[in-house]
Amino acid sequence: MMRHHLLRILILAITLASIAVPATYAVNDQVGTTSFPFLKLDIGSRQSGLGGAFTGLSDDVVSLFYNPAGIAGLENRQYMAMYHNYFADIQVGALAYSQRLGQQAAGGVFIQYLNYGDLTQTDLQGNRLGEFSGGDLMLGFAYASQVNRYISYGAAAKFLYQSIDEFTATGIAFDIGVRYVSDRERSFAGLSVQHIGTQLSSLGDETDRLPTTVRLGGGLRPRQIPVIGVVDLIYRIDTGPGVAAGVEYYELSPLIVRGGWSSFGSNNRTEDSDDSFAGFGVGIGLKVRKNLELSYSFSPAAELGESHRITFSGSW
Repeated sequence: MMRHHLLRILILAITLASIAVPATYAVNDQVGTTSFPFLKLDIGSRQSGLGGAFTGLSDDVVSLFYNPAGIAGLENRQYMAMYHNYFADIQVGALAYSQRLGQQAAGGVFIQYLNYGDLTQTDLQGNRLGEFSGGDLMLGFAYASQVNRYISYGAAAKFLYQSIDEFTATGIAFDIGVRYVSDRERSFAGLSVQHIGTQLSSLGDETDRLPTTVRLGGGLRPRQIPVIGVVDLIYRIDTGPGVAAGVEYYELSPLIVRGGWSSFGSNNRTEDSDDSFAGFGVGIGLKVRKNLELSYSFSPAAELGESHRITFSGSW
């Protein structure tokens, strides 16, 4: 049985490599044509450490940001708080909470924000006029239900807000998802469609599309190997197809070690860049108590800089 699992993982790795290599330097003329780009950021240190591959796994409250069907299987109340030190002094944060709504259903609320910090305002001649700031905000509500012990579904509604100086934009979006788990969750799969919606108002004269994303993911939890392997195939209407994959190793509990890779992250590397680690992510988790975890992840992004996430999560 172990050899069968190892063979599956090997075949999966070879398939991912064949898909991802040509995607690294692909050129897409739709890049930068969608609004509210902060929605494409990976949320959660665990998830970032796995390369952003979480659609099928979706086994904690952070599934609200990847596949809302995931909260249907959570037995306890769960919460999460994340701080993300992004590039160029940009600050990102997220909060999430979910709880049972009866035997078969669950509900959740989640928030994401991004702050650009202080920016310098100049005139056409380059003369300094002062400073201004801007930011993004998303507020979401989700509902999920179990069809049976193997299949669940979920949906989320999100209100979007953006501001730059005195200009503002608003939008509304929806996510839908389904998830399958086998007995004892040895294997799992999920499908979600995110950011289906529209801008209600824009920063300029014309409204833009939302970054609608389709995610198909799955993974394995082998019987005799203390790891979880995950992979996501991701399609975004502005950046096209991509892949994310990761591994979580929990034999060292209470310490958990994670590693992952994303083709979207590796696209930050130019062809002549020496940074071959762009797109990779690593992370650790520490079980402070049975239902309390502190986790951290690190993601290099070539010339753009480095990205750090710290997440505090728990349940009761």
